[in-house]
This record gives sequence, structure tokens and C-alpha cells, in this order.
Amino acid sequence: MENSGKFSLKLITTLRFALFSMLLFSFNEIIAQSKTDSTLREVKIHSKHKISNDTRLNDYSPGQKVKTIDSATLQQYQMQSMANLLSQQVPVFVKSYGFNGLATLNFRGSSAAQSAVFWNGIPVQNAALGIADVSELPVSLMNRVNIVYGGSAALWGSGNVGGALLLENDAPVFDTSKRKLSVNAASGSFGQYAGGISGMISGQRWYFSGNIFTQTAQNNYPYTNEAGMTANMPNSRLSSDAVLFKGAYKSDTHNVVSLTGWYQQYSREIPPDLLETYSVKHQTDGALRLLADWNNQTGSNKWYAKSSLIRDEISYTDSAILLHTHNVVYQYYQETGWKKELTSLGRILLFIPLQVSWLPQQGGIKAKQQDKVAMAGAWDIKQFNNRLDIAVNARAERIINNGDSLVQKTVFLPGANASCSLFHWLQLRANAQYTYRSPTLNELYYFPGGNINLKPERGWSEDAGYTVNRKTGRLSFYHDASFFNRDIHDWIIWLGGAIWTPHNIAEVHSRGVETENSVTYTLGNWKFHLGLNTAYVLATTMASYIYNDGSIGKQIPGAPRYNGQANIGFSYRLLTFNYNHTYTGYRFTTTDESEYLLPYQTGNVQLMYKLWISKRPITLTGQCNNIWNEHYQVVAYRTMPGINWLLGISADIISERSVKP
Repeated sequence: MENSGKFSLKLITTLRFALFSMLLFSFNEIIAQSKTDSTLREVKIHSKHKISNDTRLNDYSPGQKVKTIDSATLQQYQMQSMANLLSQQVPVFVKSYGFNGLATLNFRGSSAAQSAVFWNGIPVQNAALGIADVSELPVSLMNRVNIVYGGSAALWGSGNVGGALLLENDAPVFDTSKRKLSVNAASGSFGQYAGGISGMISGQRWYFSGNIFTQTAQNNYPYTNEAGMTANMPNSRLSSDAVLFKGAYKSDTHNVVSLTGWYQQYSREIPPDLLETYSVKHQTDGALRLLADWNNQTGSNKWYAKSSLIRDEISYTDSAILLHTHNVVYQYYQETGWKKELTSLGRILLFIPLQVSWLPQQGGIKAKQQDKVAMAGAWDIKQFNNRLDIAVNARAERIINNGDSLVQKTVFLPGANASCSLFHWLQLRANAQYTYRSPTLNELYYFPGGNINLKPERGWSEDAGYTVNRKTGRLSFYHDASFFNRDIHDWIIWLGGAIWTPHNIAEVHSRGVETENSVTYTLGNWKFHLGLNTAYVLATTMASYIYNDGSIGKQIPGAPRYNGQANIGFSYRLLTFNYNHTYTGYRFTTTDESEYLLPYQTGNVQLMYKLWISKRPITLTGQCNNIWNEHYQVVAYRTMPGINWLLGISADIISERSVKP
């Protein structure tokens, strides 16, 4: 009864937030949040300023929903992972296997393999698994974070079905006055320690930047096992080190070449789940990512080329059953493109991407390889005084799987999207794309469990929405709604017991609505904010290859129907306070909905304060997660920690801005 009362109280609080936000819709004079606002409730859909270094996002996606995380929020979460940031501040479901476990993205009911992650325009998912573990991506290494909702296979490649997370580092700046050196450190619950150093220096012809991040944690948080006894989580230590360096050279006014390297090692013990008595499992992930790119700007023509090599390594050990595996996979990506401004006829983009992924021969297992080569193009035109923005894109892609036999497939991936500004405060948008995903190397060839008879996923996705962005006096109002529909044939899902094997589901229909709402009130040096993000997703099986399996009309396992976050807080001069409340609904663990995980809610508090010492800025951050001490599981039998905290400090030793504003 006590737990039920706590649950009801938190549910009522969340509903009050929702009710209050809906009542605000009745005001006629309210408008959107200020572009200079830096509180944690940030989020824009499409603004006219440059939100990315990638022209595909800036210039050829006017009708897609894009969410940008602001710099203040990135600074608040700089000593944490992308998994923590996204789960608390973005309406996307993060499927976490524990405090230091695997975490994957779920866009609008999609699978982890249907959610793409890009770093400076290149895909960084593990080439064999087809997924990216966002718990291993440090926020501190990135300068820009954008989330693109809905598939856009024509622009981003086959496999981009549900959405994409775009991570970027700053473009080089050639200025002799530009230099910076910062250090940061953090400490928190369960033996968490993290630290980093970053710097940048440039001249008229050259540019160098670097970022080092390290962390360690015991993660021995208390939990209640299946017998009802309280114990500290065993075998759960974590350590990670990451280094990112970038160098660039400007040979003349038209040409810039750069080289970026990112190395990371992530070592973690894997604690027992609630059905295990103990665990001695351990996993080490290593990744080396190298990227070289060239940009040429001459008048209305822009040429570019980029080339990357990625090596992913996973070592897994379970000494209890004398199991040790070591897997290495390589990925080479190359893209050459040309962009042309056509004045009254808009702008055009043509590019040729090539992606080669391969598993080298290991033991007696033959090497496996998957090649993707494509020709792609996009055209964007603005009409009626730039009120109407239309983009059309298409890609012809050749996919070659070379495993036990050679299989080739050519697909055509068209798409179109548009936005229309009816008034300065009201914008409409629409997007339609054909999506396609070929099975990954693991899905086809993993032993034991791979399925060489898998069919590729394919289908159409559409979404539409509107944005209301108004301001009057001291009050600002922002509201965005998105309606989406996606129908995928031959959806791939892993099922099994002792040996898991991927299977095709004949048809899965995903549809739903997402809203983002925020209200800001400014009074002198005070700024108050209230925000509410909601997502309702129905992702149901429409047809099955298995007769009478009970899945028809039922929700896909692991995808919550309801998901949302509320933010409320204030800023006063250099102090920012925010309370964040998250809600995640039922997640079914079987295809017939016979077993499920209960909904959960968490409350999180963020605090940030800036001060100046000797004319140098220092930022203090504090975060307390799960303040209501909620007992919950995101994934079955993987318990999450109760209340925990993290304190951090960041200082600019050398700063471009040496005077207090």
C-alpha cells in the first residue's frame, strides 16, 4: 500500500504538470521560448540558424523533426553518458540494461538496429551488431548533439528506419586569437569519479584541438533480490578512457583538410540479473575511429570528401563456464559530394557514399563482408518569400553480402519533405520516406544463432506536424506536435532461450503522436520555465509468419506505449535550477503481451552555477537522480539504482572570454 501511495502521488504530480501545460494553450498571446534561453528545458525543431555542420541536415531536411540539445544542457551532463542525457531530456526511449550496462535507442517503437548514430557525418554503429551503445558515448567529447526523428534513408543510408542521433565536433576556426584550455572533474554515488581536459589552439593556417576523458565507478548500489533481501550489487565495476584529437590545415582561402582520431576503451563487469545467484562476467569494448576530410568552397560550388576507418573490438569472459570470446569488426566509409547554389532554382546536392564492413577470419570461421555503394542526390527550393521550403531526395544503393555465398541487391530509396510558415509563429511540416534495412553481419552469420535466410526490412514511413512559437511581453510559449506512421515488412527480431536467433515478423505497424511544450516567464533577472514532452507509440504486429502465435495486434516487445518528461525550474543571473520528471509506461517482454514490466517514474534535479575567479569562468554542477528512490527495471531482471548524485566542476584555465559579462 505504501508503494502504491508513492506511485499515485508521483502520477498525480505528473498529471498536474500535463494539465497545467494544456491550460496554457488557451492563451492567445503567448509565444515561443527565446533563442537565447539556456535553461535545461531547451529544444527547437527547425530554426533558421545553423544547427549542424552537415549540409544534409541544415539544407535538405526542412520537413523533418529535429531536436537540438543546447550548450547549457550539454555542459550540465558533460561528465555523464549520452544515455543519461537522452533518457532525461529527450522523448526517445533508452533501453538500458543497468547502471553500467548496454543502452540502445528506440525511436518511435523502432528496434535498436533501426536507430542510427553518426559522428561528424559517418555511421559509428558496430558494423557486426548494427547497433551503438549510447552508454559508452561521453557527452564531454561532443560539441553538438542533434536528434532526427523518422527515417531518411535517401540522405543517411539504408538502415535509418526510426531516427538518428547526430554527434559532432566543432568545425576548425582559423584565428590567431582563438585558444582555450579547460579542465573538469566529478564525483558521485557508488564510487563514481570522472575527469577530463580539453583544449584548442589555432593560427591563420592551422588548428588543433584535443579532449581527454576518464571515469571509474564501483556501482555497488543496494538492491532487493527476488528473495526480498537487500544486498549491494556485486561484480559491477566500470572504467573507461577516451581520447579525441583533431588537426586541420587551411592551404588557401578555398581548401581545408582535417584529420580526427577518437580512441576509446570501456571495461565493465556485468552484474548478475535477478535470476542469477552470482556473476563473474566481464566485457571490454575498444574502438578506434579515424576520419579524414577535405572541403573546398569556390563561389556557389562546394566540394567535399571524407574517409573513415573504424575498428570495433569486444572481449567477453565468463570464467564460471570457461567462456571467452574476442570479436573484431572493421568498417570503412567514404563519401564524396558536390553542392551547388542555383539561385532562383534552389540548391542541389549530389554525393557518392561507400561503406564496407567486414569480419576477419577467426579460427575456422570464414571471413564475412558486407558492401554498400550508392549514388544519392537532394534538391531543395524555397518559394513565396522563403515561406515554403521543399526538399526531394533519392538514393540508389547496391548491397552485397559476401558470407558463405554471394548475395546482391539493388534498392531505390526515394523521399521528400517540406515545411511551410503560415505565420511568423506557426510552421507546418511533412515528411515521407521509403526505408530499407539489410540484415547485419551478426544477424546473418553469427554462430551459433545467425539466420542466412533473413529477409531485409522494408516499408514506408510518414510524419507530419506543426510548431507554434510565440512571445508576448515577458511570456514565451513553444508547442510542437508530430504525428507519425510507419509500416515495415519483414521486421527482424531476436527470439529464443539458450540460443537466440533472429526471425522475420511479416508486418509491423508503428504510429503515434509526440508533443513538446514549454512556457517561459521572465521577470528582471529571473527566468521561470515549465516544459512537458510526451510520446504515445503503438507498434503492433499486423501479420506473422508463425501461425496462431498470439502476436497479431499486440505491441512489439520492449517498446513502451507511453513515454514523457516534465521540466520545471528557474534561472537567476548565473544560477540555474531544474527539476526533471520522467515517466515510462508498460514494456511487454513477450510477443503475445502475456508478460510485461511495470511503468516507472523518476525524479531528477539539476543545478548549475557559474562564477569568475581571476577573470576566468568556473562552472559548478550538481545532479541528484531518482530522488524518489524508485525501484524499477528498464529491461527485465536488470534492476536500476535508487537515489544517486553527481557533483562536478569545470574551469577554463585559458579562455577566449576572460572578462565577466
